[in-house]
Formats: sequence, C-alpha cells, structure tokens
Amino acid sequence: MEFARDQWYVGAFAHEVGREMLARTVLGEPIVLYRTGDGRPIGLADRCVHRRFPLSASRLDGDNVVCGYHGFTYDSGGTCVAVPGQQRIPRAAKVPGYPVVEQDSFVWVWIGEPELADPADIPRAPWLDDPAWTVVRGMAPLSARYDLLVDNLLDLSHETYLHGGYIGTPEVAATPTTTSVDEEAGVVRVSRRMSDVECPAFYARSTGIQGNIDRWQDIEYHAPCLYLLHSRIAPAGIVVEGDDSAASHAEIVYAITPSTATTTYDFWAVARDFARDDSSVSDFLADNQQAVVMQDVVALNLLETVIATEPEGYRELSIDIDTGGLAARRILKRLAAGPVRVPAAVQG
Repeated sequence: MEFARDQWYVGAFAHEVGREMLARTVLGEPIVLYRTGDGRPIGLADRCVHRRFPLSASRLDGDNVVCGYHGFTYDSGGTCVAVPGQQRIPRAAKVPGYPVVEQDSFVWVWIGEPELADPADIPRAPWLDDPAWTVVRGMAPLSARYDLLVDNLLDLSHETYLHGGYIGTPEVAATPTTTSVDEEAGVVRVSRRMSDVECPAFYARSTGIQGNIDRWQDIEYHAPCLYLLHSRIAPAGIVVEGDDSAASHAEIVYAITPSTATTTYDFWAVARDFARDDSSVSDFLADNQQAVVMQDVVALNLLETVIATEPEGYRELSIDIDTGGLAARRILKRLAAGPVRVPAAVQG
C-alpha cells in the first residue's frame, strides 16, 4: 500500500526514549531515537553516511552519536563533527534529522518534508499525561499491514466473536452504529449506544458493577495515526440524558503506526477515572487489554497471510458496519496521494 507522507506518526512512548539508542522503522524509514542530556527527544536516520552502520547500534558521547563501526560522530542535528584519521570533514557527512515532538506521553515523528512539520497538527490524547487519570499502556508489533488494524478498530462488532470473555458481549454485534465523517479534517466518528446489556468481564472486574449496564462506545479516528475510543459504562438506568457523570469512563487510545508495507506498531493505552489508586485494577486492565490486543494481533497476522495468497482481482464484501472503515480507507487513499499541485504556468 501507499502511505500518507507529510504526516505525524507515533515513533515511541515517551518512557521508551532515553539515553540508550532506540531503533524504529516508520513508513519504511529506519530511525534512531534518543534524548539529549537536557531531555529533548531526537530522531535521526539510522544509518551512518560512511558505511551504513546503524546508529542505533552505536553510542552517545554527551549529546553526540558516535558510530560503532568507524567512529564518525554526529551532533543532535545530524551534522558530522568528527571523522577518523583526518581533520577535514566532508560536506556530505550529514545524517538526515526528523522533526520530533513529545506530547501526551507519545514521541511523535514527522515523516515528510521537514519544513511542513507543524506540531499544532498533532491530534491530542490528553488523558495519557493527566494526573487525574490512571493509565496502563503497551505496544505490540504486527506482522500485518497497517490498514487491517484501522479496519479492525473502526468495526467493534468483532468484539462479540474475537474478544468474548474479555470485552465482547452479544449486544456489541447486535447494536447498530451511527457514523459521521469529516473528510477535510480526516476524522471518522463511529458511535454505538447499548442499554440494559450484559457487562463484560473487562468492566465488571475493574469497576465492581454488578448486573446489567448502559454502555457507550464513541470512536474518533484521526487519520492517519490516532484512534480514540471514548468508552463509558454505568449501572443500567442511572445515567440522565446529557449528564454521564455517574458513569465510569475509560479513554482507550491506539496509535497505529505503519512500519513497513506489511508490519505495524500497535501502541495502546487505557486511561480511567475509576479505581484510580487500586493497583490490582491497573494490573487487571493491563493484562486483559494486552490479551485483547494479542487476539487482534493473531487474527490480523493470519489475515495478512490470506491476503498474500488470494487470487488477483479478489473483491471483499462490505456491509453497513463497515461504513466507518470504508471512510477511513478513502481518507487514507487521499492523504497518500498528497495535495494536488497546480503547475506554475497554470497558476499564472
């Protein structure tokens, strides 16, 4: 597939980036991430200009990266400041740098023309860095293409079948959704309202609610990278229309980052406003969310093998529940095509 460039993608959680070199591949581009002594995150191309040795397998000297093969040394902007055996530094001795922003516990990397990078364009997930919320998080790599995970997350009816015993109940698949699309902003919203339904184990154990619940699932997908699920549950019948303060809230976040054409980073986090100081609830949610994510990983990795062997011209079937996913595909295709550029002669 073609990827959307000139976009922000999550390269790592903030806690992953430190004074050790971290290797990530985003949209097929090998990147090394690290922090300067004052804590600033840095992203450089993960390849020495001399003999291509990965800088992620090298070391830091202060804020400079010293190649572990021949000692070429680069400052945090990627400019070579020392070469072995000579005083003269070749003009071409520079490693490309990437605009990097730390926000909402993520380290975002701009893939595209650096001069187009605007941090104001990064979508927000403020709960992940807010002391009023308790967060568990993790990352799972997929051996499957990125758009399969986008499809998966925009159609939560699969919870009934793939995640039964964790987050899925029969009512999820049985309940219709409403979908809205902001094509210009690249945002897809899918909502599902369930009244007086079974409480899945994921929430029964973590909230202590017994009996049936009212349940809301409100999805926002901000193409190309960030997925937000605003999940709310409450004992059936106690929430007044327009006021959900009696509900328990979970903000479930996925940063979906393409690594290569058939591999993906699945960064996930669950922020909650209930049982905030209960470490046993944190442990339970971390274990269960990881189990749910790995069920998706197994399914999507299997789906990738099917796609690789399917006959040319095969066409899949789509139904009403695919409305959000199809809208996301359309937006991603437009973003991958890039802006329409009018030749100067025509403009004049």
